[in-house]
Amino acid sequence: MWASGLISNFGSFLTFVALPVQLKDLTGSAAAVGAVGAVELIPLIVFGLYGGALADALDKRRLIVWTEAGQGLLSAVLLVNALLPGPTVWPLYVVAALSSALVSVQRPALDSLLPRIVAHEHLPAAASLNSFRWTVGGVAGPAVAGVVVAYAGLGWAYAADLLTFAVSLAFVVRIAPSPASQEAARPDLRAVVEGARYAWSRKELLGTYAVDLAAMFLAMPLAVLPFLADELHAAWSLGLMYATFPLGALLVSATSGWTSRVHRHGRTVVLSAALWGLAVTAAGLVGDVWLVLLFLTVAGACDMVSGIFRGAMWNQTIPDELRGRLAGIELLSYSVGPQLGQVRSGGVAAWAGVRTSVWSGGALCVGAMGLLALCLPGLMAYDARTNVHAVRLREQRAATAPTGV
Repeated sequence: MWASGLISNFGSFLTFVALPVQLKDLTGSAAAVGAVGAVELIPLIVFGLYGGALADALDKRRLIVWTEAGQGLLSAVLLVNALLPGPTVWPLYVVAALSSALVSVQRPALDSLLPRIVAHEHLPAAASLNSFRWTVGGVAGPAVAGVVVAYAGLGWAYAADLLTFAVSLAFVVRIAPSPASQEAARPDLRAVVEGARYAWSRKELLGTYAVDLAAMFLAMPLAVLPFLADELHAAWSLGLMYATFPLGALLVSATSGWTSRVHRHGRTVVLSAALWGLAVTAAGLVGDVWLVLLFLTVAGACDMVSGIFRGAMWNQTIPDELRGRLAGIELLSYSVGPQLGQVRSGGVAAWAGVRTSVWSGGALCVGAMGLLALCLPGLMAYDARTNVHAVRLREQRAATAPTGV
């Protein structure tokens, strides 16, 4: 599973860079690039919630295999469109929407599988290892994509993504079956509502969702990076700009041993999200491309810290029979924000300028984190050692662990 994700993530980051560059070349509009987030939003919401119910009710391996194959087919569509004498815009939006749907079904299955195969006390370390896998692809993929797109063309980037999905699928079919638990509910609207009701009863979980949603909506500048690189007269830096967030995350993942000594997860989530906003603000204010790259890297590191402790809170407190549905809600919290953030950043850039879009979003994020810290006392008080849900799940897993483990 880890190897499959490493390979497919690398290829996906190639397309992650190539698609907005192709849209920019075809339309010349920051708003058109930002609109990708809008077309991804509805499939993300619908299939994120339903995908969580499917992950609880069906074999997780089967969901992962079929969605991985579907992603490969979508890469083939992008490749064919890029090779046409006159590539068109609409397939880019259609593929973005369908890809969002497939990812929304796959991610709850992947996320809910992790607590089944990793010991409770090792879940923060496993989250860091999974993040390391993502960040390796996130650093290498955009850096390679910048070179490939500039010197070989968009078709080569899409072809490489298609190849990585084929290799990834060969790995993922070897995952052992992971059938639904005996307590699993049918994947219908009632099951989705049950998961939402549980999430609503857990105010500290709601706090993690609110923090990530606000941070990504207000301070995610991905849609305007192609235009920012042009404005700084450094078109060569685009691939590096896309790689900065994963690079910062990689630095945190590679040095994440300290995370096991932190128990006040909620406070750490809020603080790191505020620092993310501060770093994005600085990136929008400075005029030197190397300083922009530095501050974006710092932002990526802060986002990873927030992600590690959000994941630890989720994995260490949510019962197995609800894990898929809550993973679907988690997917919305950390995915809807970036999609809406693309729309916001693209719209503000078209209205007030690229750099204003970047620094204003970061400043709003810092203010929002201060407000959320005041409004979410349950999140700020969360302690992994004493939280009743964490203690209960830790005791349940200890009671069911095989002898000698």
